[in-house]
Amino acid sequence: MEGNAPVPRVAVVVFVINGKTVLLGKRRSTIGDSRYALPGGHLEFGESFEECAAREVKEETGIEIEKIEFLTVTNNVFLQEPKPSHYVTIFERAVLKDPLQSPQNMEPTKCHGWDWYDWNHLPEPLFGPLETMVKSGFNPFPLGET
Repeated sequence: MEGNAPVPRVAVVVFVINGKTVLLGKRRSTIGDSRYALPGGHLEFGESFEECAAREVKEETGIEIEKIEFLTVTNNVFLQEPKPSHYVTIFERAVLKDPLQSPQNMEPTKCHGWDWYDWNHLPEPLFGPLETMVKSGFNPFPLGET
């Protein structure tokens, strides 16, 4: 391996489903700045994907989720960004523990804020990995629910 080559990292992101909407935030980051993305973050040592999903959603939005389940995985290489990186991204799906919870912006230095968006009318621009999935026809909702 080359001396200072970036090492691939694992990210867990979550489609938090509420009716026919999904939770998205506008990023403040060296990667995908000002693009809409799912809540999520780095997998920590010893964590399951589900534990990471619950922790990251709580840290970023203040909401608690349940019924967390694996959807898919993608391989994302960001060569054009100011800080080139490589992420293996685990996509999970979950619902709110309490349907009356409202997302809060718990990390304002990393996100402009969170909101619910209709899957058929998503904001733009989307963060690269999410945009690729949407364009491929991927649907995060359980069968027959959109």
